[in-house]
Amino acid sequence: MKLRSQRWFDNPENPGMTALYIERYLNYGITREELQSGKPIIGIAQTGSDLSPCNRHHLELAKRVRDGIVASGGICFEFPVHPIQETGKRPTAMLDRNLAYLGLVETLYGYPLDGVVLTIGCDKTTPALLMAAATVDIPAIALSVGPMLNGWHNGKRAGSGTAIWAARQDLAAGRIDYEEFMNIAAASAPSVGFCNTMGTASTMNSLAEALGMQLAGSAAIPAPYRERGQMSYETGRRIVEMVHADRKPSDVMTQKAFENAIVVNSAIGGSTNAPIHLVGVARHLGLELTNEDWQRLGHEIPLLVDMQPAGQYLGEDFHRAGGVPGVISELLKAGVLPHPDAITVTGETVAEAYANASVSDHEVIRPYGQPVMQDAGFLALKGNLFDTAIMKTSVISEEFRTRYLSNPDDPEAFEGRAIVFEGPEDYHDRIEDPALEIDPSCILVIRGVGPIGYPGGAEVVNMQPPAELIQQGITAMPCIGDGRQSGTSGSPSILNASPEAAAMGGLALVRTGDRIRVDLKLGTANMLVDEAELSRRRTALEAEGGFAYPDHQTPWQEIQRGMVDQFDKGMVLKPAVKYQRIVKTKGMPRDNH
Repeated sequence: MKLRSQRWFDNPENPGMTALYIERYLNYGITREELQSGKPIIGIAQTGSDLSPCNRHHLELAKRVRDGIVASGGICFEFPVHPIQETGKRPTAMLDRNLAYLGLVETLYGYPLDGVVLTIGCDKTTPALLMAAATVDIPAIALSVGPMLNGWHNGKRAGSGTAIWAARQDLAAGRIDYEEFMNIAAASAPSVGFCNTMGTASTMNSLAEALGMQLAGSAAIPAPYRERGQMSYETGRRIVEMVHADRKPSDVMTQKAFENAIVVNSAIGGSTNAPIHLVGVARHLGLELTNEDWQRLGHEIPLLVDMQPAGQYLGEDFHRAGGVPGVISELLKAGVLPHPDAITVTGETVAEAYANASVSDHEVIRPYGQPVMQDAGFLALKGNLFDTAIMKTSVISEEFRTRYLSNPDDPEAFEGRAIVFEGPEDYHDRIEDPALEIDPSCILVIRGVGPIGYPGGAEVVNMQPPAELIQQGITAMPCIGDGRQSGTSGSPSILNASPEAAAMGGLALVRTGDRIRVDLKLGTANMLVDEAELSRRRTALEAEGGFAYPDHQTPWQEIQRGMVDQFDKGMVLKPAVKYQRIVKTKGMPRDNH
């Protein structure tokens, strides 16, 4: 097989262009003999930078990736990817997922690369890189940067993100001051790496492994551990083999692989952001997933991993207990992993790759028959508030279940008076307003925070109750929104509502004081408002020009708002999904001179 890179560097049929392509790559010391040797040229898509602390350790890990590539007879070209940092980017890092995707597509397609190592870590870096690899479809393998070490505060595990959500309630209730709040936050992030909780980062890195796109055991190794560097070396070696085998993302990320990942997500207590991201990746491969698929395949899967926010342990504990291989081994033994025959980046099936996997600590990774919780997957809801939304059942606390879901005459359902907020600023300004008369029976609603409205879809739905209720021991109220929430949050909110208010979904019509009914048995969420009144509200809103949202602040905000799809469709760029396997379907890019 003639390598793609040879069309740049060794094409005797067009010596003029070959000379132009090759001469500038010689000026930092690489030789002509290397570039014309027929060795695969492997890219390292570098997401590490000072702006991306969760991924910054990839600057070091890339050195071992290079060693592995060279050891297997490849040549390495490292290049930057647009930075995405969940805790650093305003208005939301989700705004940049599709931007990083676009940039990486252009790099992988337009430069002399035969394969690529995708350096993943912080939440959105994983789907952005997988989406790009899917679109271009050259051989690709993912490498997780790994979670931080366990955080500790006052002798107890302090999980990144999760500790902050708990501390903000203590601050609101007056139990701690600002200084202690900052101390707790700092204690929860003790080393390089991404969140040490089962937030979106740990979830998406675990699912990249479950999809078959990482080496077995790669997802959960803590970033500072020596095994992380060793895994980087093996990843570098593997990508060279993949180029020779022409093993591409489309060979690995099949419908079977996505269905396996949905089951693994339930077993690990994965983030509510996972459906958005995996649906997005799937659509770039021409595959369709829906919220209903997440319920159909995942809801009856038990929670096996006792890890914050749904449990008590953290990332180091998960790795030592067996990590993703341990979870997959339990699912295989129970016969519930849908497709053990799905192919991984090694060319082995899942069953083969994890044949020797086991669990070393059944307190952290429970046996399938003795889980943390039964039926731990997502519920897909629909009604006149939205066409579809999801709810994470593994974080429904006993307090929440007792208060809202345990009426013997109406089990698994609740009704309440809506308190509507127009975005997070409005929520923070008015949550303590006594005129709202918020009591435990109310339902907090936030809108205007979706892909178009925010823009980008912000993690703001996990709203805490007013301080007065927190002081009474009420730590969670029902929340509904057209945005997202952090995967590190333990709030059982109804999220990712599609279509959003800015797209004139039902949430645009709800008003403070309306009664809302949520029925988990039926999978419904409805305003108890008659259709004639809703029609009048819609007509009036349309006459005003539709649901108002903030002006664009940057060119990219305007561009993305004009073409972005809704959460249930993966929040992809609508024109982008028609470009699939472009190395094959579109052929070589034209010469540049």
